[in-house]
Amino acid sequence: MTTAPSGAGTSVPPMPERTPKALRAAIARHAPKLLADFDRHWRRDIADTYDLAPVPAFMARWWSEYALARDPRLEARVHRLEDEAAQESDYARAKTLIEEAGRMRRTAADAEPGQ
Repeated sequence: MTTAPSGAGTSVPPMPERTPKALRAAIARHAPKLLADFDRHWRRDIADTYDLAPVPAFMARWWSEYALARDPRLEARVHRLEDEAAQESDYARAKTLIEEAGRMRRTAADAEPGQ
């Protein structure tokens, strides 16, 4: 795997193969703060139930979480927008901030393996 440029001389780890095992390994290596929640969610919804039906939803959620967390600058920007929206008293401005944060999250989550 190679790293994708993030600008200013930093690099962002690439997205892993789109499998739970590969995603977990990438989280463990590049975004360990997410690992406990990832494992807890996996056990609760999949491992403990022996039900594979939730795997696509699980992967969509954690793909998105990792896609954002692997780029600390992007993650910080999204969180700043969300925090600013939470403090905003003007509904229209708060809505604009949340919509921008949502667009950034969706764009990050659209990353393909290797990107």
